[in-house]
Amino acid sequence: MIQILLIEDNLGDIRLAEEALSESKLRLQLSVVRDGQAALNYLNQTGDFEDVPRPDLILLDLNLPKYSGKEVLAYIKSRAELKHIPVVVLTSSQAEEDIVESYRLYANCYISKPLDFDQFIKVVKSIESFWFSIVKLPRG
Repeated sequence: MIQILLIEDNLGDIRLAEEALSESKLRLQLSVVRDGQAALNYLNQTGDFEDVPRPDLILLDLNLPKYSGKEVLAYIKSRAELKHIPVVVLTSSQAEEDIVESYRLYANCYISKPLDFDQFIKVVKSIESFWFSIVKLPRG
């Protein structure tokens, strides 16, 4: 089972991602957390997340409550047990400074969310296809 962690506070975007991934031919498990603190708890397997599996891929919004997406990204990439997990920044920001900063913090890729419903679904499906059909990822 492929584990995907979506760190996103926008309910509409969560629903779109769930819809896009529900059509997958792969065995995917999508977990969702809605703020930076919950993301850190999930990744550290603490609090309500003691028994969760480590994600194989993280989809990360930058604009999050409690801890920003950049803070979460910096944390992930600073931890030996987490830094190998690919992080796809999937955010509404198209600001050059956000793009530069995300790559400086070792994001694996940066994607601006399309505003169009069909395009958003297409983007999520292309992320799935690329990371799980083309790329070879380490397990565990």
